[in-house]
Amino acid sequence: QVRLVESGGGLVQAGGSLRLSCAAAGTTFSRYTMGWFRRASGKEREFVAATIRLSGSTTYGDSVKGRFTISRDNAKNTVYLQMNSLKPEDTAVYYCAAGTSLLPLRAIRSSEYDYWGQGTQVTVSS
Repeated sequence: QVRLVESGGGLVQAGGSLRLSCAAAGTTFSRYTMGWFRRASGKEREFVAATIRLSGSTTYGDSVKGRFTISRDNAKNTVYLQMNSLKPEDTAVYYCAAGTSLLPLRAIRSSEYDYWGQGTQVTVSS
């Protein structure tokens, strides 16, 4: 069983930055593709970013490209999401997820992930 715990959410002004962390336990972390998704109130879950297992390649949702950066530290069993130039429309609950996809085009789909964290709230004020 893989346990994922997100942290680092909070309230920030537009234009500011936050770094989310997702710590994994109960698994060999490096075996997993790690993704970040978000869900804004009243909206569907949206893909944010993923780092692909084995290759280490990354992929991003169009709405965050150039502003967000995903990274991982396999020694610490942790994946990060650095969020810069935040906008009010980035307000959402952010979830990390673990899966086994090897392809970036598949890693954008929530169905490719087997394990999910409980989420952390990010609120961006205008």
